[in-house]
Amino acid sequence: MNAKLDSSVTTRPVTRQTFDEVLVPTYAPAAMVPVRASGLDLWDQNGKHYLDFTSGIAVASLGHCNPVLVEALTRQANTLWHLGNGYTNEPVLRLGMALTEATFAERAFFCNSGAEANEAALKLARKHGHAKGGEGKSRIVSCFSSFHGRTLFTVSVGGQSKYTEGFEPLPPAIDHIEYNNIEAARAAITDDVCAVIVEPVQGEGGVVPGDKAFLQALRELCDQTGALLIFDEVQCGMGRTGHLFAYQGYGITPDILTSAKALGNGYPIGAMLTTAELAATLSVGSHGTTYGGNPLAATVALTVLDTINQPAFLARVNEASGTLTAMLEGLCKDYPEILSSVRGSGLLLGVVVADAWKGKSKDIQKAAEAEGLMVLIAGTDVVRFAPALIVSDAQIAEAGRILRVALDGLKG
Repeated sequence: MNAKLDSSVTTRPVTRQTFDEVLVPTYAPAAMVPVRASGLDLWDQNGKHYLDFTSGIAVASLGHCNPVLVEALTRQANTLWHLGNGYTNEPVLRLGMALTEATFAERAFFCNSGAEANEAALKLARKHGHAKGGEGKSRIVSCFSSFHGRTLFTVSVGGQSKYTEGFEPLPPAIDHIEYNNIEAARAAITDDVCAVIVEPVQGEGGVVPGDKAFLQALRELCDQTGALLIFDEVQCGMGRTGHLFAYQGYGITPDILTSAKALGNGYPIGAMLTTAELAATLSVGSHGTTYGGNPLAATVALTVLDTINQPAFLARVNEASGTLTAMLEGLCKDYPEILSSVRGSGLLLGVVVADAWKGKSKDIQKAAEAEGLMVLIAGTDVVRFAPALIVSDAQIAEAGRILRVALDGLKG
């Protein structure tokens, strides 16, 4: 029986142990508990300072507690929070206009996460396939090592069996091919395929950029078979590659694009972008969401989009990418027994560990955190860097200094 909550419920002490006592163990968070952050600076419960090169897994691209976003959210919080989708609202209409003006898209659907955006994209593709070719045109082709979300549908489409074990039976008619393998794509994408979904840069799968020839082949195969090409830009979009969306850098236009993560800089929002013709596939009542596109989320996202989608801002991302890449390549040169090579795009970069450190990327992450630098991993063999897009050259240099201390400790 639950004890009656007392008046101190909002202020009572909590620690990392509290996680194990009250939360479902779907994560294994770090021992330290962050309590305050600004820009790329973060402090834990003990007052220890960290330089954050994770940005909440490529989410807080404008930094923590960005004052422009704080002001926009506060203004909207004092105006209108939520309506439900029996009504529209001004912020979401402005956001829809801004995204369609900035991309190939003519219509937008708003939801709360990348998984929901991909769910909407895949449902649209299945429904479109049925309308054009009957129920037989329903197969979905994805890539091994991809990640598209954690709903049963999206986790099945993602190409990592470790995330589907124990959840069978899985949705049928989903096949996977090797990423960047054109011949595999040609063999798999036939007339019964309704959708091909791909990350232009694989994030969770190891920070692997798509080859332009591979993505172009997917576009051509979809055109030939009547399948829809879906670009999952949840992690690599919103300026992360130095373009507003990665497809623009490749010069290859999808039929559907999904966005989330950095779109809200930490305020939950997702978007599915597509053409007017395809959008008509989803009629009134065929899909929906309670919170999606509420005024709070839309206000933040519109401010994020307006900030990032500026030539000078994106030029700085590309400049910072070169600086960060050079720093990481220097580490690979000086610590070849631990680090092997750098890959990625823009400010989404991965350092592949050397053979002797295979399976130990988490050890490097923990060593860096102990010295005050927060980094990510992308599987067991890649250390991932996704700093806020506003990262300075001085912060990149400081991250390099901290990493050298951490790597020296691992060598010793």
